[in-house]
This record gives sequence, C-alpha cells and structure tokens, in this order.
Amino acid sequence: MSLDPLLPLIQVILVDLMLAADNAIVIGLAAASVPAALRPRVIMLGIAAAAVLRILFALVTVQLLQIVGLVLVGGLLLLWVCWKLWRELREVSKANSDNTESKPTEKSVGQAIFQIVLADVSMSLDNVLAVAVIAREHPGIL
Repeated sequence: MSLDPLLPLIQVILVDLMLAADNAIVIGLAAASVPAALRPRVIMLGIAAAAVLRILFALVTVQLLQIVGLVLVGGLLLLWVCWKLWRELREVSKANSDNTESKPTEKSVGQAIFQIVLADVSMSLDNVLAVAVIAREHPGIL
C-alpha cells in the first residue's frame, strides 16, 4: 500500500495548520475587546463563521484566481483590519497607563464576530491559494 494518494491530504493539512496561526491571533485580539463573560461565545461563533466562509471561499477559488487585482484588494483589506486592531490595542494600553476610571469602549458580540470574519476572509487568501494549488488534481481533498 502506497502513501501517494494520502500525500496531498497530508500536505493540505500541514499547510493549513501552518498558515492558520495569524487567524488565531486575530480571533484572540477581537475577543479581547468584549466583556470576559462573552469571550467564549465570540470565539466559538467567530471560528464557526470563519470556517463556513473559508469553505465557501475554497469552493470558488478557481474563479477568484481569474480576477485581476484580487490579491491587492485582499492585502488592502488586511491592512485596514490590522490598522483598526492596532488602534484598539493602543486605546486599551493608553487607558491602562493613564490609571483613570475611563475604560476603553467594549465591542458588542456582533461587532467582534464581524471583525473576526472580515479578518479571516482577508487573511485566508494565502491558505486557500496554497490548499488549492496542492489539491488542484484532487478536488475531493479541496
């Protein structure tokens, strides 16, 4: 019995695990801005929504690859998400260093989940492209 049929599946799993770390960081950053009692709910709903979107994104990858400038748009979207997260982290840091009673504005569950989904979609392009290249001859693996 040969491992040749399993090699693309193993490659897809390893690539996806390696490229998913940035997504986990964004989920943590977005969840940190909601009240502590709601964080587990935000994390689970954000991951579920991001997973569904990633599956849908993977299904249309071939068509998306034909769109000129898609990588640029994804990069600009990711830059915007990172800028927003950085500003929020600065606001939290400033509020903590001022030792005042003012608390940074907390996000609602919906806002945090939207931020997770938006960041995941913009950051998933590399994951989806890598997986699509590996599994291009094995659509069942994709």
